[in-house]
Amino acid sequence: MTVREGSCRCGNVRFRVAGEPLRVGICHCTDCRRESGSAFAFFGIWPASAFEGHGETVDYAERRFCPACGSRLFSLNDEEAEIKLGSLTDAPSGLAPSYELWTKRRETWLAALPGTEQFDEDRVSPPA
Repeated sequence: MTVREGSCRCGNVRFRVAGEPLRVGICHCTDCRRESGSAFAFFGIWPASAFEGHGETVDYAERRFCPACGSRLFSLNDEEAEIKLGSLTDAPSGLAPSYELWTKRRETWLAALPGTEQFDEDRVSPPA
């Protein structure tokens, strides 16, 4: 089983995720842009049971970051762990996005990623 490790910039927070992600995406929404300080956020989603973290984090708007260095790292709920893939120790990670969210906010100079599913806003789950 693949295990990926990551940390904040100062190393006070460390985490690992086991197995392959459920999905990998890019988001262009206003919150992700502000949080990342970039034109988009690159993230992977794992089952919450695949996540293990150590070190003190601070929560803002359900997103965890290191209080010492400010690195944005992950979001957790009972079902899923969303990992900021730039915080993984090994780059390149070998993970590629399969979808893009909030494409209506994508910068005009940034082309859609070939072969990815495109969503104007949030990802819509298929009907049950």
